[in-house]
Amino acid sequence: MTTITLTERITAPVEKVFATVGDANEFLKVIPSVVRVEFLTEVRKGVGSKFREVRLMRGKEQAVVLDVTEYCENERIRLVSDCGGTIWDTIFTVREVGKEVELKMVMEVRAYTILAKVINCFILGMLKKAIASDMALIRAYCEEEPAKA
Repeated sequence: MTTITLTERITAPVEKVFATVGDANEFLKVIPSVVRVEFLTEVRKGVGSKFREVRLMRGKEQAVVLDVTEYCENERIRLVSDCGGTIWDTIFTVREVGKEVELKMVMEVRAYTILAKVINCFILGMLKKAIASDMALIRAYCEEEPAKA
């Protein structure tokens, strides 16, 4: 098992930061590589929500199905996916630290096939960079001043 942990400090309300990572439709607005989200359940938010996230990677669409298995508004969301011989178990937490919000992502990567174990060795560095980029985009989005009417 491999664990990837990344943290971003964001100057924005905790509610906005959580909504950005806790709602698939909001996340879609923030990350340009996410081209669409397809809900697979009637539940659209919270535990029991299941959706397909489609990203454009190297010019090709790649889809992953995510299950929301834990959801505590303005605190944490857990997303689990079984893809390519690997369980991807990701927890986003938010907490106020002074005047900022700490957004922390912990992803446990548990390969259960030999091929996945080999492939994961080659892609984990690239994956960590991509997640760090997503986290920076989340920070930039949350710190934007609201448009004035």
